[in-house]
Amino acid sequence: MKQKIGLKNNKLSNILGPLIALILLSLLFSVCIGKFFTASNLLNILRQASINTLVAFGMLFVLLTGGIDLSVGAVIALSGCMMGIMVNGGITNTPLLLLAGILCGVVVGLINGLLFTKLNLPHPFVSTLGTQLLIRGFCLWITGSASMGGFPDGVMFLGYDSIGGFPICFILVIIVAIIAMLFLNRTATGRYIYSIGGNREASRLSGIKVKPLLNLTYVLSGVLAALAGIVLVGRVSLAYPNAGDGYEMNAIAACVIGGASFNGGRGSIGGTLIGALLIAVLNNGLNLLGAKSDVQQMILGLVVITAVFIDVVRGQQEAKSRRLAQAKA
Repeated sequence: MKQKIGLKNNKLSNILGPLIALILLSLLFSVCIGKFFTASNLLNILRQASINTLVAFGMLFVLLTGGIDLSVGAVIALSGCMMGIMVNGGITNTPLLLLAGILCGVVVGLINGLLFTKLNLPHPFVSTLGTQLLIRGFCLWITGSASMGGFPDGVMFLGYDSIGGFPICFILVIIVAIIAMLFLNRTATGRYIYSIGGNREASRLSGIKVKPLLNLTYVLSGVLAALAGIVLVGRVSLAYPNAGDGYEMNAIAACVIGGASFNGGRGSIGGTLIGALLIAVLNNGLNLLGAKSDVQQMILGLVVITAVFIDVVRGQQEAKSRRLAQAKA
């Protein structure tokens, strides 16, 4: 019972820190920028956060197992470009276009998983970096390095439409967040994913089918990145081969800020959502202040370094606590 209470307290503390940082940052920008705390700007922040949040949710599944997926930004581009090629070829059926976009994520995610679990490549950092470069080149090839438009409204509504003024893209984020939370916290498969990140070998010895679950996490990462690509098409009304460039870093940043660990076994959907919102608020506030993109990148880099440092310190403290508990036992 004490162990369960301790785990709940750890999860709460992992979310509480980023939440306080988000609130303080929002208050700071509200004081410095008159138009920051307006309904139109707040809704704009939600729109800006939606794509990164979807990608970060997928990244979290992989990070929970101690892995990483550097191909998510390229999958964003691939899903949009594949739909664009179909539209240019005269295919305008919305369900078929959406299915093709999502299938791009499924295929890439499965390839990433199999490269790691079947070919036994040393670390998913290497294999997913390879697929990232491969997909980027493929997108440039099939599009001739050109942008494509003319998408039907059924494809674009996720990115630009709203219900009662509230953006549909963030409604989608909320729906995905609820499903992902239930999956990770209420199903045996979700608990096994956490277990694999905590100790992969012990999970295997206890009867958990580790490799299929690792494949599943990469497929989920690919699917959510493809879904983010569809939202991006709706937001900019275009598909282009360089879409999603750098989104893998923003997704990792959102997860780590939200309490996820590179060592696996720790992280939550709620924390990741807060991390993504914090990044969106930071970028939005800096834009309103007139900060250049290079300054924004440097500030985001400092935020990520700080989050990683906190993760390392937190891991050391937890290891120390476990040693003390074992010594007392």
